[in-house]
Amino acid sequence: MKEIVRVASGQGFWGDLLTAPIDQVRGGQIDYLMLDYLAEVTMSILQKQRSRNPEAGYARDFVSLLQEILPECVEKDIKVLSNAGGVNVMGCAEAIKKVAQELGLSGKVKIGVITGDDILPRLDEFLEKNIEIRNMDTGESLSSIRDKVQSANVYLGAKPLVEALGKGAQIIVGGRLTDTGLTLAPLMHEFNWSFEDWDKVATGTIAGHIIECGAQCSGGNCQFDWQNIPDMANVGFPIVEAYPNGDFVITKHEGTGGRVNVQSVKEQLLYEMGDPHEYITPDVVADFTTIHLEDDGENRVKVFGIKGKPNTEFYKVSIAYSAGWKAVGTLVYSYPDAFEKAKMADLILRSRLDKLGLQFDVILTEFVGVNATHGHLAGEPPKDIPEVQLRFGVRGQSKEDVERFTKELAPLILTGPPGVTGFAGGRPKVEEIMAYFPALIPKDLIETKVEILDA
Repeated sequence: MKEIVRVASGQGFWGDLLTAPIDQVRGGQIDYLMLDYLAEVTMSILQKQRSRNPEAGYARDFVSLLQEILPECVEKDIKVLSNAGGVNVMGCAEAIKKVAQELGLSGKVKIGVITGDDILPRLDEFLEKNIEIRNMDTGESLSSIRDKVQSANVYLGAKPLVEALGKGAQIIVGGRLTDTGLTLAPLMHEFNWSFEDWDKVATGTIAGHIIECGAQCSGGNCQFDWQNIPDMANVGFPIVEAYPNGDFVITKHEGTGGRVNVQSVKEQLLYEMGDPHEYITPDVVADFTTIHLEDDGENRVKVFGIKGKPNTEFYKVSIAYSAGWKAVGTLVYSYPDAFEKAKMADLILRSRLDKLGLQFDVILTEFVGVNATHGHLAGEPPKDIPEVQLRFGVRGQSKEDVERFTKELAPLILTGPPGVTGFAGGRPKVEEIMAYFPALIPKDLIETKVEILDA
C-alpha cells in the first residue's frame, strides 16, 4: 500500500483551460489525473451531435489531449480517469485506442470502458412496468415529457472505476460518472478502503468535491482578496495528497500561480452543497459539518475529521428534454440619457411584438450596466451613465414566432431612440431550449459494465 496518493484535477468542465492537464502531468509528481467534462446540459448536446453523426457524442478534446500527454503518462505511470465518453463511450475508447497505436504505444496501454449510465433506450420499458420516474423538484411524471426527451443518464459512482483500476486500466473513460467518483476511486483502489467504511468513502468524496471544478479552489473565481492572487495567467490546478488514514491535503504544483488556502477551499466546499448534513452521492452521504480545515504551509490545506453515512438505494438521473425555442439580441445605447433610451426601446419593441400577435412563454428585458446582475438592489443609476446594453430575449413553443422576433430588433436602429450601436453581429440566433428533469431510480434496475481494451 502506498503511503501517499496524489490525484490531480485537470479539467473542471468541457471547455476548461486546455493547458491545465498538460501542466499537471509535466509540473511535478502525480499518480492520477482526473478530468471532469460533463455538466447536465452537456449530455443533451452530445446526444444531438450523435443523432447527426453516429461517430460523435463524446468530448473530442479528451482525445486531442491524450495525443499530447499519453506518452508521458505511460512513462510516469500516471493513470487518467474521465467521463469524457458522454453518450458514445465506446466511440471515445476506440478513438483513444487509435491514438495510442499512432503514438507507438500498442500493447502498453489498457483502456477501461464503463457503460450502463445511458438509460435513454430503456425509458419506455420503465414506463411500461409502471416504474415511477418523477421530477425531484416538481413531482411531474416522466410520461408528461417522454416524447421530448433527448438524453437520460444515471450518475454512476466510484465502484466501476475501482473495478477498471483493478483490471489494470491506465486510461478510463465513461459516461455520466460523478465528478467526485473520479477522485474517490483512486483512493479506494490504492488504500483498499471498503465501500462500507462510510467515513473513508466520505473523505474521498469530499476530496473529489474540492477539486472537481479545477482552479475554482486554487484561486480562480475566488471572492476573497481576489486582487492579490498571484499570477492568475499561470494558475495552478489543485492536487489531492491523500493518506491511508483518510486525511488529505489540497495543494498545487510549485511555481504555478493562483492560491490554495483555507478560504479558497471553503469557497469551493460551498459550491452545490445543499444540506450540509447530507451531501448525497451514489457512494455515500457525506456530512459537511464534520469537515476540519487547517493551514499546512504555503499553498497547502489539510482536510480531516470527515464523517459519512450509508448511501441510498437510488441513483440520480439527469434527463434533458426539448422545451421550446429562444432568441436573445442586444443593442447598446450611448450617452446622453443612455438608460432612458434603452427603456424607451424596450417599450417600443414590446408594443410591436404585441401588435404582431406573437405568442411567447416569457419576454425578458435586461439593462446591462444598470441592473442586469443585481436587479432592484442596484438602485437608480447615475444620470450620466455612459452606456447601457439592452438585452432582449423571448422564449416560446413556436419556432416561427421566435424567428419573427429576431427580425424586429434591427429596425429599432432607425425607428427608435438615437445613439444606438452594437448590432454588427446580425440577427439573433434561434436556439432550441433544453430543460432539466432530475429524477431518482432504484439502483437494482441499473447494470454497469466494465471492459478493458488493449491498445
